[in-house]
Order: sequence, then C-alpha cells, then structure tokens
Amino acid sequence: MTRKSRVAVFVASIILSCTVLSACAASAAPATSTPTTTLTSTPIPKAAALVKIADPIIPTESFAQCVVRLQQKARDAGISQHIIDTTVANLKYVPRVIELDNQQPEFTTTFGDYFDKRVTPWRVEQGRKLMAKHHQLLSQLTKEYGVPGQYIVAFWGLETNFGGYKGSMPVLNSLATLACDPRRSDYFTGELLQALKLKQQYQFADSKMVGSWAGAMGHTQFMPTNYRKYAVDGDGDGIADLWNSEVDALTSAANFLQHLGWKADERWGREVLLPAHYSFAYLGGKQPLPLVKWRELDIKKSNGQPLSTPDMQAALYLPAGHTGPAFLGYDNFNVIMRWNRSEFYAIAVGHLADRINGGAALTRAVPKQPRLSREIVTQLQQKLNNAGFDVGKPDGILGRNSVLGLQAFQKQNGLIADGFPDQQTFTALGIKL
Repeated sequence: MTRKSRVAVFVASIILSCTVLSACAASAAPATSTPTTTLTSTPIPKAAALVKIADPIIPTESFAQCVVRLQQKARDAGISQHIIDTTVANLKYVPRVIELDNQQPEFTTTFGDYFDKRVTPWRVEQGRKLMAKHHQLLSQLTKEYGVPGQYIVAFWGLETNFGGYKGSMPVLNSLATLACDPRRSDYFTGELLQALKLKQQYQFADSKMVGSWAGAMGHTQFMPTNYRKYAVDGDGDGIADLWNSEVDALTSAANFLQHLGWKADERWGREVLLPAHYSFAYLGGKQPLPLVKWRELDIKKSNGQPLSTPDMQAALYLPAGHTGPAFLGYDNFNVIMRWNRSEFYAIAVGHLADRINGGAALTRAVPKQPRLSREIVTQLQQKLNNAGFDVGKPDGILGRNSVLGLQAFQKQNGLIADGFPDQQTFTALGIKL
C-alpha cells in the first residue's frame, strides 16, 4: 500500500470515529496507562530506534468538529464563556504529539542505560547544592509533610533536571490533540478540562502553559489533575506556580508524596548483598517479606553488615539480574512507584536521594548489557510458551508473567533462576542474539 493510500485509509477511519463517538473518543484510558505525573516510565529512545505505528495526519474538519464538542464540555464543566471563546475555540492540532504518542521503542532499555543517565556525578553535586540553598524550606517541609528533603530534590532532579528542562510544548494544544485522538480520548479530555480550570483559577496565559508533549507541567511535571489537587502556594503570592516558583514546586512535591502515602522516618529501601546460595524464590514486588525473614535468608546491607529488623515489609529487586546490584524496596519504594510506575525510576530516585544526602555509590557496579529488541523478547516469550511455561500473549515486553516463566524455565534447566534473560538463558532456549 502506498503512503497516499495509507493516509486515505487513516483519514477515513478518523472521520468515521469522530462522527460516531463523542469528542472523537473510542474509550477511556485505563488508570495505569499514564503515570501519575509524567509519561516517562520508559524513556523514549533516539528517533532512529523508534517505530511509527500510525501516520499522525488528521483531517482539519474532524479536529474542528472535536473542538466544537470540547467547547460544550468546557461549558458543562463551568469554564467561562470568555475562555471558551478565546482559548478553546482557537485550540490547534499538533501532529508531533500524535507521532510521539504512537511511537514505541524498538529496543528495551537496560537498567544500566537508564540508571547511568539519571544518577550522574553532576546531578548528585547539583542536588547537594540545592539542598543547601533550600535548607530552611526543606526542613520545614520535612516537619509538615514527613518527606525528607533529599527525596524531594531527587524527584526534582529526575523530572526536569532541577528545572533545567520543563518542556516547551503548548499544553492546551497538546491535550486537545490527544483528546481528539481515539486512543485515549476520555483521559486526555479530562486532563484538558482540568488544565482549563487551572487557567481560569490563576488567570494563566496560554503561552505560559507549556510542558511535555503529554501535558505534564512545571518543575515537578504534574499532569493538570494532580496540579489542581496537590499544587501548593508555598511562597504565599496567591498563585501555585509550578513553572516559576521553586518554593511552590518543592512544597507541592512534598504535599503530593504525603498524599501518596509516604511514611515519615522510613527510607525508600537500600542496596543489599545476596548470599552465594540465594535461591531467588522471593523476587519482585509481588513477593514481599518481613525484614526479619530477609535477614534469616542471609541478605545483608551493602557494607556487609546484617539487616536491621524493624517491623517492615520489603521486596527484592534485581533490575540487571544476578550479576548486577540488588535492592530491597520498602513501603516508600511503592510510594515512588505511585508517582511513576517504573521500578527503574523508583530505584534511581531512591539512590539519587541517598547520594544527595551524602551516601556512597553502589557497591556492586551496574553491568553493561545488550539492549534487547522487542522482536527478540517476543521470540523468547513464544519459546517459553512452546516449552509449557505460559507467559501469556507474546508482546515483546518483559512483564511479571514473563519473569515468572523465565524463572521456572531457568530452574528446570539448572540455570540461575533470577528471571533475567541473560545469554545462557537465550542459548538454552535456542535463540541467537
């Protein structure tokens, strides 16, 4: 099929969808389809490694029809007629937003690639400088919200490089574009309405409301719903301004973490050392154990000392398999995961916070490992299914079912059963890398 033909088919499908479905919507997005504040659970690789799933062209007429429906939704939501006439009626379609939303990584990102780009010497040093700069504020936030300052600063570092890059795309246009796309229309329509309420509440200029392609805003990259719920006017000027006020942004981050369930006086987790005889019977967030049990299994602190045993649950994470560092994640690890549903992200935030607070680098270095294509992972899943280890429909994504299937296969074949797809596992499955 030629490009012209593909475009014609796509345009026809969009016109049909927008004729039948309210606000060009096919279905509501599941709650987990978008991370709490930002859509970066899995980093977007370089353009050369991306696969375009659909042509981002949409006919002007269907977007215009969608904007008419959005005007009515805004009216029903209590948005002023002035904003409807001057902002909603003039919303623009942004093809690049749909292009980014439809792109999927051709290769999986290794923990080493992810971690090394985020927990850097510069970021540790800058975080320490900002801890000193905002010492009084962060101390107050710790007392009020129960969140130690190093964690607030670590989130800030990972979200926008301490405000160095907050995004430059017009948020209202981005959200309108996604609201008029069938894939996740209901979710982004709701976020657009919340963004319009923010504009109405604080009289933000359209040009001020810039952020990520998916609508995340400010130093802490809050989506509009979370901005409205959790943003705090920390500096007392009457506006919760997450773009220009570091005080507002840091206060809002502390407030958000408290509402997510942050446990005061508990750390996020820690790097640990595994004994040579560890069986990997307990692994991942679905298999937590009390700390006293982990101590009985001879899991030690990274300095070789025995674990302390307060009444706390912890889960073991091996993001790079048994050859890489091991981590125990406590309850606050799960809180970080509510901010961004990525184990890599949670480990990076936690360890960066430790480093900012004067902690040491990892005891066990992160190994350099090859990036696996989704095609290879799909082959692995199919091989496991064929061998009787049900991992579900092969999709090229190593989820929980795939890890469990890998562990069972590795155990049956006398391999180290860490659920990580290493070279020995691929060889045993007959897959050539």
